[in-house]
Amino acid sequence: MFKLLSILWNSFRMAMQELRVNKLRTFLSLFGITIGIFCIIGVLATVDSLERKVQNDIKAFGNNTIYIDKWNYGGGGGGQYPWWKYIKRPAMKIEEMHFIKAKSQLASNAAMFVSNNVTFSYGDNLLSNVNLYGVSEEFNAIQTIDIEYGRYLNETEFLRGTTTGIIGYKVAEELFPQVEKAVGKQVSYNGKRVTVVGVIKKQGQSFVGGFDYDQAVIVPYRYFAGVYNPDNSNPFIMVQGRPHIASSALQDELVGIMRQARRLSPTEEDNFSCNDVAQFSEQVKGFFGQVSLGGWVIGLFSLIVGVFGVANIMFVTVRERTSQIGLKKAIGAKRRTILTEFLLESAFLCTIGGLLGLFLVWILALVLGTILPFPIFIAANIIMIAMSVSIGMGMIAGIIPAFIAAKMDPVVAIRTK
Repeated sequence: MFKLLSILWNSFRMAMQELRVNKLRTFLSLFGITIGIFCIIGVLATVDSLERKVQNDIKAFGNNTIYIDKWNYGGGGGGQYPWWKYIKRPAMKIEEMHFIKAKSQLASNAAMFVSNNVTFSYGDNLLSNVNLYGVSEEFNAIQTIDIEYGRYLNETEFLRGTTTGIIGYKVAEELFPQVEKAVGKQVSYNGKRVTVVGVIKKQGQSFVGGFDYDQAVIVPYRYFAGVYNPDNSNPFIMVQGRPHIASSALQDELVGIMRQARRLSPTEEDNFSCNDVAQFSEQVKGFFGQVSLGGWVIGLFSLIVGVFGVANIMFVTVRERTSQIGLKKAIGAKRRTILTEFLLESAFLCTIGGLLGLFLVWILALVLGTILPFPIFIAANIIMIAMSVSIGMGMIAGIIPAFIAAKMDPVVAIRTK
């Protein structure tokens, strides 16, 4: 153990000496390693952070949830999207949602959703392009809706279809001088009024569309249906599976229930689509995996250049220390000791280049964090990858010079000047 620590310390000391004595030469040789690590880790950290943001946005659609709609969210099997086929399909009905709840063995929650785009006002303040969402009772069991001020809609309000609602944070900011003062006030649209019972916590920008809660007003479905025709308001049904139930199994069950609800014969094609949120998540993983691969390819070119630079340093180092190597072997140093020392020295040099690359990535993360709408994280596994790649490149760069040093004849090496 002591011998191993001694070898490690000597290798580290020689690497630092090489860095001090030949600063410019060593820096230029390590620059390739630094840029390679910067490219790879920079891309991995950015892609990982973006994927985390997108996956969180997808989770906002609901965990283990199927969206039953007349539209196919996946594009309908490739090629040109056949919108003319889907637009002719009948809209989802609240009666179908009740039928699903009565028949499904795998579903835990089901909710109806409809929406419209309106202009809301309070006093002299106007806000256009507000999403008016009509939802049924179990919507908040599927969706995560955090209330900043006030409360969520209660069961009585859903049953009676009262003129109450909760509003998004941006709506409250635009219409009221103080957000918390919105609770209890009445906002107006198209000559109608909605009493605010709660303000939704600020959500931020979503990259995958979906529900824009910041600029939304959520009301009971029965109230919405009394104002607008739900068939013309993008209706769909959200169904969440029970714990530990595969979404594919839930999807298959819902297809059968919907065919039964719509009395479709075995030869008739489905006039609805059961869209699985989990499939979106897998597609995102595949896409970001390809982007990460591109980052690896770009970074590897720089790493290859860096490996040749470090190998050149090690060849020069072996030549400069030939007499020292001969002296060590003459007093009993074994081949594997000499080999290990030079390999570790090469690995230490590349590790320094990798640390410089990580430092540049950290600076990049700080800069991008102020520009992009999501923070950049450098995860622990990414740091481990950077260090592993640096050490691996160091071993590759130093293997041939280390073998040359280990095979030297001590008599010949001592006589070398």
